[in-house]
Amino acid sequence: MQAWSHPGVPQLFLDAARPQVIDTRTERLLTVGPESGEARLYACGITPYDATHLGHAFTYVQADLLHRAWLTAGLGVHYVQNVTDVDDPLLERAAATGVDWRELADGQVELFRADMAALRVIPPREYRGVVEEIERVIDAVQALIDAGAAYQVDDPAFPDWYFDSSSLVSRPELVALFAERGGDPERAGKRHPLDSLLWRLERAGEPAWDAPFGRGRPGWHIECAAISTGYLGKQFDVQAGGVDLAFPHHPMCAAQAQALTGEPFAKAYFHVGMVALDGEKMSKSKGNLVFVSQLRAVGVDPMAIRLLLLGHQHREDWEYFSADLDDQLARLRRWRAAFARPQAPEAEPVIAAISQAICDDLDSPSALALVDEWASRSGNSSTAAQALATAVDAMLGVHP
Repeated sequence: MQAWSHPGVPQLFLDAARPQVIDTRTERLLTVGPESGEARLYACGITPYDATHLGHAFTYVQADLLHRAWLTAGLGVHYVQNVTDVDDPLLERAAATGVDWRELADGQVELFRADMAALRVIPPREYRGVVEEIERVIDAVQALIDAGAAYQVDDPAFPDWYFDSSSLVSRPELVALFAERGGDPERAGKRHPLDSLLWRLERAGEPAWDAPFGRGRPGWHIECAAISTGYLGKQFDVQAGGVDLAFPHHPMCAAQAQALTGEPFAKAYFHVGMVALDGEKMSKSKGNLVFVSQLRAVGVDPMAIRLLLLGHQHREDWEYFSADLDDQLARLRRWRAAFARPQAPEAEPVIAAISQAICDDLDSPSALALVDEWASRSGNSSTAAQALATAVDAMLGVHP
């Protein structure tokens, strides 16, 4: 699957440290990425039936901030993102609208690509749909079956395959959350409430693929486990996604991947907060979505949208108000006027401070405030404005 165009990132020659982020699993501040070479990042992608709302954009812009922090530290980055282009919500939306599920997915993926390019998000090296990775997923399911980590439920009609999740702690609140987020803890025949669907045998009218263990389609978690380890290896630096993936998706990806490889999965987990509108979490089920494409269609500068998203620390849940976007449009105008000055305050201390803020758990609000403060001052350097504009483009992804 084709990703979007690369925005071009200016190269900075800074003595920058590797970024630190709060690892969601341990709740500890960790330095992420290797000392040299290539950092490896996997971000769970969209299910393409309704893209790209501000919640999506917040996740991928914040992951892009991490990507840029690694580049500033002199590292290469191997970034992989999937697209869950066959799944129940997509099939349900296609049936409800009378659109072929493949056509619906293709259209929403193209819209997502356009939004990511407009927001200057660096594309992944591999951007892979589940449909094009079916053979890899089938091989992973077969390996789990061969290892005794999977079983079929006792259901004469649909003896689907499940992953044995007995290694996961089964607390009542986790079982409830599993049910809320697409799991089926009460299905008859399961060994354990948190056992997750690995391979769904074919139902009438649903897409399905031939496999040695029965014609059907994959469950959600095995898709990311297979794609991430297939391209990034047995262990990689960071798995990223919205905080709603902190359970059950990411622990179940990790359990299945470890059963496949015998190695621990991601070294750190990076989860991005939820975006609310009118006091409620922005979600497809509630229908209270603000779409990047709609904002762009009415002429909103994508860099103002990016500033809106960078104005919140990545772990923060926040609420969207249209007045906030007006504030970011005004900020963007101030910045561009300041970058166009023939003389300006010295840039080097500000650039160093921005880098330090980003390395401190991706503190983008503090980084924006540093540029605000610089823009409010006068100075006599003839090179500072261009130097800071280049650094802001490289580190924050805001094109002057």
